[in-house]
Amino acid sequence: MGIKILNILTGIETVAVKGSVETEITGITFDSRKCVPGTLFVAVKGVEADGHKYIGTAVQNGAVAVICEEEPSLPLPDSCTIIVVNDSHSTLGLAASNFYGNPSSKLNLVGITGTNGKTTTVTLLYNLFMRLGWCCGLISTIANYIGTERREADHTTPDPVSLNGLLAEMVKKGCGYCFMEVSSHSIDQQRIAGLQFAGGIFSNLTHDHLDYHKTFEAYRDCKKKFFDDLPEDAFAISNIDDRNGSIMLQNTRARKITCSCRTLADFNCKIIEESIEGMEIELDGKRLWSRFIGAHNAYNLLAVYSAAVMLGVAKEDILVNMSALGPVSGRLECLHGGNDITAVVDYAHTPDALENVLKTLRDTCRERELICVFGCGGNRDKTKRSEMGAIAVKYADRVVVTSDNPRFEEPEAIIADIKAGLDTKGRAKAIFITDRKEAIRTAIMTAPEGAVILVAGKGHEDYQIIGGNKSHFSDKEAIDETFKEINL
Repeated sequence: MGIKILNILTGIETVAVKGSVETEITGITFDSRKCVPGTLFVAVKGVEADGHKYIGTAVQNGAVAVICEEEPSLPLPDSCTIIVVNDSHSTLGLAASNFYGNPSSKLNLVGITGTNGKTTTVTLLYNLFMRLGWCCGLISTIANYIGTERREADHTTPDPVSLNGLLAEMVKKGCGYCFMEVSSHSIDQQRIAGLQFAGGIFSNLTHDHLDYHKTFEAYRDCKKKFFDDLPEDAFAISNIDDRNGSIMLQNTRARKITCSCRTLADFNCKIIEESIEGMEIELDGKRLWSRFIGAHNAYNLLAVYSAAVMLGVAKEDILVNMSALGPVSGRLECLHGGNDITAVVDYAHTPDALENVLKTLRDTCRERELICVFGCGGNRDKTKRSEMGAIAVKYADRVVVTSDNPRFEEPEAIIADIKAGLDTKGRAKAIFITDRKEAIRTAIMTAPEGAVILVAGKGHEDYQIIGGNKSHFSDKEAIDETFKEINL
């Protein structure tokens, strides 16, 4: 069953059209290798490759229509329809949405953007609404879900074709809501073009992805664009305790909703008491016990509550069900051994995230030795490495610096960049072990009774990327193996 090119072009501004728009297409792709007879090929100028170079291959493989920014110079069959547009990135999103029947308009799609907290917030929203009896979708760094069906996630935000395909499946399976992480890359590359959001959430903005955006201002403005593009009937929730929170709301047409843990806002939260086991918070004037800890999780819970209220859920129903929610995989996830040793696995891989987690553990485990195992990823923003090193030795009693997906960089060079952030006192606290498994093992084997060991950076990930090789590796498995080895 196909759809006419004419219908695919709904809402798309074209520069020129050559050929029939009555032709039916049965698939859409931006990868020429995936073209089969009946496919619409969209030539996108990507970071690493220009799809315009592969138009000939796409047509040879069966593409019956091509969307591009530059009309091809090579001869193509008269039967192939050529559509020239100004921006094939945004057009891909719009075309994919039209191809799949605009699925985002048929459910309540809520997106969250910010440096930290995205995965926890969308996962908790998904879990909350599932507990409330709704069939929901989830698009996150850890995994995608259609109801209870798990799908592996390759990117924080999928490409437009995969994304709309997922949303269409959610609609078909009866999902009423979808909660989705929105990365800065996806906003900049217009992967979310054509989607209709019921609401957006801003968590915070800190140092990250400057290898891609180059400047913090460009990174901030990219996030802001998500809110600028929200429709009038959507809501925009922003953490105004972040210095960029008010900026996100400046030009949005959506209903502006503020939340804060420090000052008066539409929704407020404060921590009453906390320990390594959880915390009691006051949320919108009501007390709630949660298995989460830390100020950053208070913000995450506040965002979840605020969004649920804006989506029309009764406040009492939200609070009752939120109290039953547990930590997200690889986000302050505690593993307990004997000798009262606790290992905490967390995805913290930015300066702000690492500081939040270490400060939380320092505050809740005052009498216990705090050990931090962490590294920094290769071929990513190098400027944060020394800063993360300084943060680690500031809060932890001991630090083990190691590898974290070095990719095509030398692990020792990354460790040297981290080491540059340590003063003489800091270096006396730190040891440097390139092999991550051995680093984790050393931290546990040398830990005193009652120690808390933070293993940061990889969280839920179950792989290690060294050079061009991606091999299985899990922080949680390495911890469990060591606990068993020493019979703790």
